Amino acid sequence: MKKIANDEAAVVIIGSGAGGGTLAYELTAAGIPCVVLEAGPFLKSEDYHNNEWEAFKQMAWLDARTTSGSWRVAKDFPGLPAWIVKAVGGSTTHWSGATPRFKDYEFKTKTTYGDVPGASLLDWPITLADLEPYYDRAEIAMGSTHRHGRPALPANNNYKVFANGAERVGYKLYATGPYATNAEPYDGRPASIQDGFNFQGDKNKSKWSTLVREIPRALETGLLDLRPDSHVVRITHGADGKADAVLYVDKEGNLHRQAARVVCVAGNSIESARLLLLSDSNRFPKGLANSSDQVGRNYMRHMTGSVYARFDKPVRMFRGETMAGIIADEAGNDPARGFVGGYYMETLSLGPSFLASFVEPGAWGPDFTEIMEAYANTAGMWIVGEDMPQATNRITLSDTARDQWGLAAANVHFDDHANDVAMRDYAYDHAQKLYDAVGAVASHRTPPYPSTHNLGTCRMSERPEDGVCDKWGRAHDVSNLFISDGSVMTTGGAANPTLTIVALAIRQADHLAAKLKAGEL
Repeated sequence: MKKIANDEAAVVIIGSGAGGGTLAYELTAAGIPCVVLEAGPFLKSEDYHNNEWEAFKQMAWLDARTTSGSWRVAKDFPGLPAWIVKAVGGSTTHWSGATPRFKDYEFKTKTTYGDVPGASLLDWPITLADLEPYYDRAEIAMGSTHRHGRPALPANNNYKVFANGAERVGYKLYATGPYATNAEPYDGRPASIQDGFNFQGDKNKSKWSTLVREIPRALETGLLDLRPDSHVVRITHGADGKADAVLYVDKEGNLHRQAARVVCVAGNSIESARLLLLSDSNRFPKGLANSSDQVGRNYMRHMTGSVYARFDKPVRMFRGETMAGIIADEAGNDPARGFVGGYYMETLSLGPSFLASFVEPGAWGPDFTEIMEAYANTAGMWIVGEDMPQATNRITLSDTARDQWGLAAANVHFDDHANDVAMRDYAYDHAQKLYDAVGAVASHRTPPYPSTHNLGTCRMSERPEDGVCDKWGRAHDVSNLFISDGSVMTTGGAANPTLTIVALAIRQADHLAAKLKAGEL
């Protein structure tokens, strides 16, 4: 592994997940040395616990956070608004693996939807055509099933119930993917062993993550200086307004300064916004790159919810992949349903301890016992769709909570938009009808979990006053500062975001490499 001196102006990447890990590999493969600062430890696949709560405590970002707003998460999990990973590989080590693409209209929702009261809709400064070649590269890198000749995953029982229900209610667009989990050996990764532990880290390495693919390959180039347990606390700038260094704390609490030629922030939408807000100065009194006052705003987490259905015979949803199928019939825009945008239905299985915690937080008594006693006979799905960006949904610095380094924690404020509520109610109803069609004896609507899809907060915009960065992810205010994660998403679309984050990172890496080699950065 390359060692880069702290006084050597380097390309510094903050975070090693879908955006940061991909960027590190693409840049080092192009011959550009990089420092990656990862706040969490370097956990290997063999280190994972295949036990839900042990794995959660091992992997999850559990630093202090506060929560506000009327969303259900603020009541159920006030200290855990998001369920993301603090470790090398970031949340790609925890994600389900679903890889649908954004649709064309989802890059131009302001034009498509018009004025939606209360929503801060904005067309992206790029189109689907701009991203399509990078979607191809991302799908090939990740090994997405159903794409580029990759075979489908086998159907487990949870999917069979799901697919039979889809057929009976008239849906046509259902399949066991696309997922970035191998159905057969591919790209150095083995086939899935159908072990059902995707959320706990994949010990088998059949699911794509930057921990499994991009980080090792970047290290093999000899150009990556990977520093785990390195929590970035501030980005500094010179008199010219350009970023000049990154300050970070190691696990012993020692403060370090890494000089920077370019800084790429990929800490997830919550931490990326928080870091910019913490990096205020006389020149940037509202936070670094925040002359527009848009840093932290337009936080999106997708419209979500789950439905668990009980049957008179065993389903054993826990056998096979955690997520094993997708229905896309409702993913298009059809305002006749009573809302704009669309949503996907995706199979989901939780283990008994997680189901007990999340199926109806705070519940107890006979109804709760009935749900848990029927675990073996239960099938489950997650609904995930586009939520409306709102300027008031935002990440700010908490007035009350401090992290372990004494810095203001992030406060996550979120209120559902009326469009989100209408979509969720419609999706709940149609999910229950699907299960009724295959003989469910009962079903339960589970409220949203802590956020796993964290988007917006540093959105792309054509005009500097409307967002934080341009179409390449470069901050409007700081010419050598880039945002490299889901923070850049102008709107959220219906699709799970990881594929799009990876495609954007590959595109950004090409742009950065060209600029660096031309001496323009």
